[in-house]
Amino acid sequence: MNIVITGSIAFDYIMKFPGYFKDHILPDKLDSISLSFLVESMTKQRGGVAPNIAYTMALLGGRPLVMATAGKDFEEYRGWLDSVGVDTSAVKIIADDYTASFFANFDRANAQLASFYAGAMARAREVSLRDLAQKPDLAVISPNDPGAMGQYVEECLALGIPYAYDVSWQLARLSPDEIETGVRGCHMLLVNDYEMGLITSKTGIAEGDARLADTIVVVTRGENGATIYAGGDRCDIPVVPLSRESEPTGAGDAFRGGLLRGWEARWPWAVCGRMGALAATYCLESRGPQNHSYTRPEFVARYRQHFDDDGLLDELLN
Repeated sequence: MNIVITGSIAFDYIMKFPGYFKDHILPDKLDSISLSFLVESMTKQRGGVAPNIAYTMALLGGRPLVMATAGKDFEEYRGWLDSVGVDTSAVKIIADDYTASFFANFDRANAQLASFYAGAMARAREVSLRDLAQKPDLAVISPNDPGAMGQYVEECLALGIPYAYDVSWQLARLSPDEIETGVRGCHMLLVNDYEMGLITSKTGIAEGDARLADTIVVVTRGENGATIYAGGDRCDIPVVPLSRESEPTGAGDAFRGGLLRGWEARWPWAVCGRMGALAATYCLESRGPQNHSYTRPEFVARYRQHFDDDGLLDELLN
C-alpha cells in the first residue's frame, strides 16, 4: 500500500511549569490577562503531525511518504526521518523561512498553554498531490495551512484518491462549509471526542450520523480508549496500561500511525485500533512525539500481553 501523509512539519519546544495554571488565572480579569510562567525544564523535539504519524508507521515496518513544506533548518531533521524509514522526497524546502515551531507549556495537571508559528508551513499550497510520481492508495490530510488542507481535499476528490481527514486543531480556522466538505468526502475520519463535538456543532454531523454510514469514523477518547465505526459495526478499543508516564505530546499522532499501519496490512479494525492504542501508550511513556522506540518483536510481544491477534501480527516480525 502506498500512503502519503500531508500536514505540518515542526519543531516542538516542550516546557514544564511546576505549579497549576488555574491558580494564576483571575476570572474577573480575563480581559486584561497578563501571565508569565517560569518553567523548570525545556526540550526541543522533532515534531509536526505528518512526521509524527509517519515515524510510528515506520517503526512498524511501513514506509510512508511525507508531503509537506519545511524551512532552511530542516536538513538534520530530514536525515533523522530518512534514517528511520520515512520517505521525505516530497518535502519542499522554503529557503527563506524557518520550519514551523510549536511552543507548549504543561503544568502539573498536564493542562497546556501553547503557541504555534507557521513558518514554512504557511506555503504548504506549493506542494500538490498532482505532482506525485505515483497515485497513492490513501492520502492523510492532517493539520496544516488551512488553504493547503482545502486544496488537498479538492485534489483527492478530483483525482479519485481516498483520504483520511484528520482536521484536528485546524477546526478553529476552517469554515463550517469547508469542514463539511472535508468530512463528507473522506474515506476515513480521524478525530478525538472533543473534535467530533466541534464538528457536530459546526456542521450538524454527529458521531453516529447516517451521512457517515460509508465512512470509517475513528474517535479517540483519551483514557477511555477509542471507538471505530466501519461497515455498520462499532468497535470499542481499550487503552493499554502505562508502565510509566511522561507527557501527552504526540500520543494522538502515534495512535494514527499504528492504526494506519494496521489498515495498510488489511487487518481487522479491532487489530488496527489496538495497534493504535499500544503505539499511543509507547508515546505517552516518552517525552516528545518521536522519542519512543521499540523493535517490531517488542511491539508484538507487548500487544499479545493484552490482546489476541490470531497470529496476524507475525507479518511484523519479518
